Amino acid sequence: MPGRILVVDDDPAVARFLAQDLQLAGYAVDVLADGRRTLEHAVLTRPDLVLLDVDLPGCDGVEVLRQLRAHPPTSSLPVIVLTGRAGAADKVLGLTAGADDYVVKPFDPLELVARVAGTLRRTADFRALSPLTGLAGNHRIEVEIAGRATAGQRYAVCHVDLDEFKGFNDAYGFQRGDELLLLLASCLQRAVMRAGAPSAFLGHVGGDDFVVVCTPEQAEELCDQAVTEFEAGVGSHYDPADAARGWLEVLDRRGELRRQPLVSVSVGVAGSVDGDRDFRAVVAAATEMKSVAKSVPGSWVAVDRRA
Repeated sequence: MPGRILVVDDDPAVARFLAQDLQLAGYAVDVLADGRRTLEHAVLTRPDLVLLDVDLPGCDGVEVLRQLRAHPPTSSLPVIVLTGRAGAADKVLGLTAGADDYVVKPFDPLELVARVAGTLRRTADFRALSPLTGLAGNHRIEVEIAGRATAGQRYAVCHVDLDEFKGFNDAYGFQRGDELLLLLASCLQRAVMRAGAPSAFLGHVGGDDFVVVCTPEQAEELCDQAVTEFEAGVGSHYDPADAARGWLEVLDRRGELRRQPLVSVSVGVAGSVDGDRDFRAVVAAATEMKSVAKSVPGSWVAVDRRA
């Protein structure tokens, strides 16, 4: 995942050495020798990661790191600390100040580039996590599907969506809406765990959309189990009177009262063909099948059987 790296080191030879290795790995590189300019430069250029020498004149690297962490635009910027100090106390100082990793000079160039790539990957995955469910987001979902396709594995994509969710939110508020999303996430997580080996993957696209990636053999049973469990639990999230009559009374856009069914689940499932189908086509087919499922009243799992 190439990106822009800011190298902050007052030793020209070390800085040049670092820049060359990173550029060979495909990264764009900026170099600074003055730690006092790091914060300003980072705010202006928005690097993807900082390689920061601890032993800087005037303003040492630990202080620079504290400044980066204290400033909102750079507070989550990944930072790898470089130092000639190998003592445990020095490592603890750097990590306590907010470093994501710690590399002692002299270092192996291949190891350093690997640490940069690993830190960027972890950061991308963390930023993509849903703050509500803690599940992987769009970036990690695409990596998972693309990885299975590249490896020639047979796989299925299950696109999961809630029906009538907006009306539930409008009637009960976002907090209870979030509780309903957590119910669906929990049902999917348990179904994924019950699917056994090979391990299925669960991600949260956002809102009320989830994606499961599994083998074609696992897909239907996994989705059926999650839907059945959700159906059994969704009524408890309604007021007793609404749950008993099986619908909500909500205002439409014209200000007129209408009856809205209880929230249900629509799932679209599509699988790869002999492991060589373009994964984007598989995702599109799963989304198309989800639209088919939404056209059926209540919860439904629609499977693409055209292949």
